[in-house]
Amino acid sequence: MADTIVIFGASGDLTSRKLVPALFQLFRKGRLDEPIRIVGFSRSPFSHEQWRKDLSESTAKFLGSNFDAKKWEEFAAQIFYHPGDIGNAQDFLTLRSFLEDLEAGEPALHLYYLATAPRFYEPAIEQLGQSGLADESKGPRRVIVEKPFGTDLATAQGLNCSIHQVFDESQVYRIDHYLGKETVQNLMVLRFGNSIFEPIWNRNYIDHVQITVAEEVDVASRAGYYDHAGVMRDMVQNHLLQLMMITAMEAPVRYEADAIRNEKVKVLHAVQPLSAAQIGTNTFRAQYRGYTAAEGVAATSRTATFAALRLSIDNWRWQGVPFYLRSGKAMSCRTTQIVIQFHAPPHKLFADSPRDLGESNRLVIQVQPAEGIQIHFHTKVPDAGMRMRQTDLNFSYQKEFRGLMPEAYERLLLDALEGDASLFARADEVEAAWRICDPVLQAWQERDRPTLMMYDPGFWGPDECREWILAQGREWFDTCPVLG
Repeated sequence: MADTIVIFGASGDLTSRKLVPALFQLFRKGRLDEPIRIVGFSRSPFSHEQWRKDLSESTAKFLGSNFDAKKWEEFAAQIFYHPGDIGNAQDFLTLRSFLEDLEAGEPALHLYYLATAPRFYEPAIEQLGQSGLADESKGPRRVIVEKPFGTDLATAQGLNCSIHQVFDESQVYRIDHYLGKETVQNLMVLRFGNSIFEPIWNRNYIDHVQITVAEEVDVASRAGYYDHAGVMRDMVQNHLLQLMMITAMEAPVRYEADAIRNEKVKVLHAVQPLSAAQIGTNTFRAQYRGYTAAEGVAATSRTATFAALRLSIDNWRWQGVPFYLRSGKAMSCRTTQIVIQFHAPPHKLFADSPRDLGESNRLVIQVQPAEGIQIHFHTKVPDAGMRMRQTDLNFSYQKEFRGLMPEAYERLLLDALEGDASLFARADEVEAAWRICDPVLQAWQERDRPTLMMYDPGFWGPDECREWILAQGREWFDTCPVLG
């Protein structure tokens, strides 16, 4: 059966920077079923040739030396463009006719990608239903929805309701590109494909878990959007909670979509809701100096560009083990990392034994940009009595597996075409995440608690956040990723 991918918002940045380069790489590797057709839909008045030319230039820029001009010519022959407005029902009817002509009446899978602004999600879904483009009589119909999936629980529930009036949940693929990263997927293999980690992956051996998504860049051109979203909506509700779920979940009975997502949702349901008092003590927010000078940001804006939360997962495995989630803009470096901090040895046998958790064993999973895993442990320093030093074992993807690391969108687009929803969020999962974040956002906005701190760009956030975790007997792992 042929595959047809329709990209709504085809003239946007996501399409040219991520989607088409990912699809071209899949085509170049022979991963796409033939024939495949890629149809762009947006208001820009492109012809097929104009759009192909623009995409050729942007894809060559994105892939650099990995761009194959000869292979692109083969790929470009399968790219088409259909101008249209999401608000115009007639344009969807003409799109349907165009697809029917393109497919010559043969059955075909349709994958609809909503690469539009979030306000167009519901109108696009409604038009797909009314025009008959969601009808599966001539092949499977699936839809990919980009984040942000709602701005709070109420809007997420409303969007889910609108989608389910047209598509069954099994047809819906809510995408979070973090789940397509090789290191995130490797976390499951690390835990469930080896016998040495899972026995110690619990409260008996682990003191706490840190999940950090730090960005070196400031808000730049995204300031207008960011000032309405803030760090909680932009990063915590989706990326950080996704990483927490995979870190904390139980082993699924099978490696398949529903089994995996069932275990992930259980983690969110086990998260202890934060009371108003706990939000004041277990959350931290800050804004980098100079943020309000960005174009599109009000001079009086109190939007947080940095957040840290302490969450508790109330189940047998994780009782008493805090999960620290942290994310910020304009920080020291770009890194996404998961730190599993183990307990200090129960008995101080050697004079130079670790005195605090910062010197104890830890497992560091680097999600990006230096993808890999580190184990920190102690060894004896030669010719120095019983003096010890912390050292590490490194696994680096780039060193172990030569070649270019695949982009997250490659894996996710291929999975959606093949009908594998394992790495996509389910409706109940999204709503459970908002149930955790909503009370925090409301307290920050309505009660202005905790106090909004300030920090200088180029550091690991405000000093007060370091003092906050030190007061709990712990320390942030503030190390930029270097894996050789």
